[in-house]
Amino acid sequence: MMAQPAARSHLIDRLPKPRGRLTADAPLGPQTWFRTGGPAEVLFRPADTEDLATFLRALPEEVPVTVLGVGSNLLVRDGGVKGVVIRLMRGFTGIRVVDQEVIAGAGALDLNVALTARDHALAGLEFLSGIPGTIGGALRMNAGAYSGELSQVLMSAEAVDRSGAVHNVGPTEMGFSYRHCDAPPDWIFTSASLRGTPGDQLAIARRIAEIDAARTESQPRSRTGGSTFVNPPGYKAWELIDQAGCRGLTVGGAQVSEKHCNFLINLGDATATDIEALGEEVRRRVREKTGVTLHWEIRRIGEPAPASCGGAG
Repeated sequence: MMAQPAARSHLIDRLPKPRGRLTADAPLGPQTWFRTGGPAEVLFRPADTEDLATFLRALPEEVPVTVLGVGSNLLVRDGGVKGVVIRLMRGFTGIRVVDQEVIAGAGALDLNVALTARDHALAGLEFLSGIPGTIGGALRMNAGAYSGELSQVLMSAEAVDRSGAVHNVGPTEMGFSYRHCDAPPDWIFTSASLRGTPGDQLAIARRIAEIDAARTESQPRSRTGGSTFVNPPGYKAWELIDQAGCRGLTVGGAQVSEKHCNFLINLGDATATDIEALGEEVRRRVREKTGVTLHWEIRRIGEPAPASCGGAG
């Protein structure tokens, strides 16, 4: 009899054992708004901030770490993500109000934070209802919409770094600029304290309803990743894309939205490769037509699909 090859060890066998959940080869595509892409080598859902910090302290230095929010502004490449992907879920979604301060876990949906502020008659956070993501993601990219952005309302943020150290910082230390913050890339945000101002509850509710109506009218509600490209200084990305004749352009199962052409959509069977190739073709055409280089706002992570082994059988 031929000897059976030894079973190949998996990364999950070398990891510290947390109180939260570890899952090997976890599909990530279904957890993103594009609904496509490869798996995480290991997916970690920590129980709370202490569990996250303890795990990171014990994690071998050579193991890469990637943080996944609600997957609304993210493209996972078809080859998946090596190392540990961390997703902050239960234990990080709580929202509470103390006086005029809204304290939210990094896994809390931006919309839920806006609705909680409304329920406590606190104004100034309505813009969050128009951002399809989590507070952690909003901190990382200084998310904004409808005349508001996170830097205007942030009082403090908590983060855990790759060594497991916990940091509490104010807005100045975040180094905010347009759709960007200067916080170290290895920081994993765990919560934020946001400033509200007393307001009229009906007026706040009306503003949230207006934002929802505006989004419904102008943006596709299909499998999309939100705004694809950052608006270049002095320009609107969608206008440049339209001028370059890209509205409705397709690559494989991916399409530039007919409704709002700074959105790419998965028509149903698009691979992440299709979507990224379409975005790069849009960038090429815009640069050729207008001389302006578009920069991705969508975060792209992971490895490309393995090359297929074709040839004669």
